Amino acid sequence: MLVLCWGLMLGMLVWWFQGQLDERSRPNASLAGQSLAVQQPLTLTRNRAGHFVAPGEINGAAVTFLLDTGATYVSVSEALAQRLNLPRGRDVRFTTANGVSHGALTTLEEVSLAGLVWQEVRGAIVPGMDDDLVLLGMSFLGQFDINMRGQQMRLTPISD
Repeated sequence: MLVLCWGLMLGMLVWWFQGQLDERSRPNASLAGQSLAVQQPLTLTRNRAGHFVAPGEINGAAVTFLLDTGATYVSVSEALAQRLNLPRGRDVRFTTANGVSHGALTTLEEVSLAGLVWQEVRGAIVPGMDDDLVLLGMSFLGQFDINMRGQQMRLTPISD
């Protein structure tokens, strides 16, 4: 009986620590499906790797965004572009942190991040990207005032 009790306590501790690790890896996961009031700012928290990662949607399909203020476009993998039936525009050459890459421009009908929605967003189809992650670049982020302080990033829609 004592062994069973210790085993149960150990199991509960492992479960609790796993939850803590998941929370640190995905601190913005609760934003999935959330909708903000018009002109409401959105505050994101860095994950344990120091990145701002959040759930969102492209053309109604759920994706995971990695916010990248150094990226010009919203960049998707070729596999994701095929799943979303994104039109391939002209071929272009990209200079990235990993070197030069070739891909194609595209237009995303709608991009949504926790209720912050923008239509007709310029995008890029980049071969070799991780299929599970979308770089959310300045073609979307440029529509918002960006304020970073410590572990937080605050996006506020720019009023005309």
